[in-house]
Amino acid sequence: MPPSPKLGIIAGNGRFPFLVLDAARVQGYEVVVAAIKEETSPEIESRGATVHWLSLGELSKLIETFRGEGVTRAVMAGQVKHKQIFSSIRPDWRLAKLLLSLDLRNTDALLGAVAKVLADEGITLENSTALLEPLLAKAGVLTKRAPTPQERKNIDYGRKVARGLGEYDIGQTVVIAENACVAVEAMEGTDATILRAGQIMASLNSGKSEGKPILDSSLTVIKSAKPKQDMRFDVPVIGVNTIEVMQAARASCLALDAGKCLLLDGEAVIVTANGAGIAIVAD
Repeated sequence: MPPSPKLGIIAGNGRFPFLVLDAARVQGYEVVVAAIKEETSPEIESRGATVHWLSLGELSKLIETFRGEGVTRAVMAGQVKHKQIFSSIRPDWRLAKLLLSLDLRNTDALLGAVAKVLADEGITLENSTALLEPLLAKAGVLTKRAPTPQERKNIDYGRKVARGLGEYDIGQTVVIAENACVAVEAMEGTDATILRAGQIMASLNSGKSEGKPILDSSLTVIKSAKPKQDMRFDVPVIGVNTIEVMQAARASCLALDAGKCLLLDGEAVIVTANGAGIAIVAD
């Protein structure tokens, strides 16, 4: 029998790499995981794949690992926190050279450059959602409750803001209350952005004035792909934890881009949202 085709997974944090790994094995791939020490869960070693551990700055070791294993196709799966990329990691000579060559130090620029280096070494990065299409958000209202008219207005405004941010690769998440932008995502990540928006609204409503606050405290969260989203990396994802964070922040509605956002926990995301009275819609 011919050997199984090989697939490399560059694994970040969260459940995303586990889902890709399991799906790849079901489809007959022999999986080689490059696990990032600063991000990947040690549980990755229990899934029957070959696992190599490397630090975030070790681009040369990544290439050597995949070439040594005969990997020519790979997927980036799982988040690497943006602030982690620019923290106190020690880049090897190849990554240092790449960083110095960048005019912009955002996610698209950095990961796009890494993808080109890998391609030059005979390793093709493929769409990170290729094996997980059933988990991509379908178009329409996904929950029992549809957005209210005000939430719809928030979504329409929030999408304009999110797409403007996406043009500059600043972040994927914006939080809106009554057509006012409360918070936008930068390096801190989606959950921190939502919680910060909740704290801002709580502070607006905690004054001693007897008058009604101008802004209603309920929040609408928009998680948007970039206008030119590269599906090989940094794909928008949400999970049950996202819904729990929204509940803590008193956010009542979540808007996604259909076909471009992964529901990592599948139907459990919808069940949790229904239980919390949160509306989810994908357009």
